[in-house]
Amino acid sequence: MRLVGPSGEQVGIVPLAKALELAQEYDLDLVEVAATARPPVCKLMDYGKFKYESAMKAREARKNQAHTVIKEMKLRPKIDPHDYDTKKGHVVRFLKQGDKVKITIMFRGREQSRPELGFRLLQRLADDVQDLGFVESAPKQDGRNMIMVLGPHKKKTEAMAEARAAADARKAERLGRGPAADQADDADEVEAAEVEETEVVEADADEPVEAAEVEQPAEASQDA
Repeated sequence: MRLVGPSGEQVGIVPLAKALELAQEYDLDLVEVAATARPPVCKLMDYGKFKYESAMKAREARKNQAHTVIKEMKLRPKIDPHDYDTKKGHVVRFLKQGDKVKITIMFRGREQSRPELGFRLLQRLADDVQDLGFVESAPKQDGRNMIMVLGPHKKKTEAMAEARAAADARKAERLGRGPAADQADDADEVEAAEVEETEVVEADADEPVEAAEVEQPAEASQDA
C-alpha cells in the first residue's frame, strides 16, 4: 500500500505489517483513504478526531446555507380591515426574514367577474410593504385566482446573520442581567429561530392562521 504520514508526508509504498507497526508507534489509526487506487492509499491519523472535525465542518456549512423559500398568503377580494392587517403582518415578517411571498387572491362565484377588486388589493399590499419588498411578479389571473409574487430587498443570508447576531446580543445581555431575565427573553429567541424555518400561511377569511412546513411553492388552489 501507499502510506501517507500523519502530517501529510509521503512515506512511500510499504507492506501492511510495516504500516500497522508505524500506526502503533505513532499511536494513530491506519485509515484507507483511496481504496480504488493501485496500490491502495492509507493514512496515519486520529480517526476519532477526523470524524469530529468533519462533523463540525458539515454543521457549519448547513448553518450558513440559505435555501430559497417561497411563502404563500391567500386572501379573499372582500377582506375586512382587521383580517387584512393580520395577513399583512405575516407578509412583513416573511419579507424581513428574506423570503419571497406568493400572494393569492381567491375569487368565488360572482367575484370572478370583478377581477379589479383583486388587482386593487394586491396593489395596496405591495404599496404597504414597499420598504421591505418589491413586486417580482406582477398580478396575473390564473383560473379563479389572481397571483402576485413579492421579493425581499434583504437577502436570506443577511436576514439569517442579523437574526443570529440579535440572538447572541440578547444572550449576552441576559447573562449580564442574571437569571431573572431568562423567562422574558425566551419568546425573543423563539422569534429569532423562525428565520431558519419554512412555512406557508393559508389565510381564508375569518379562519385562524396556521403554519406548515413546505419545501417548494404551493400551486394556486382551485375552488370546486
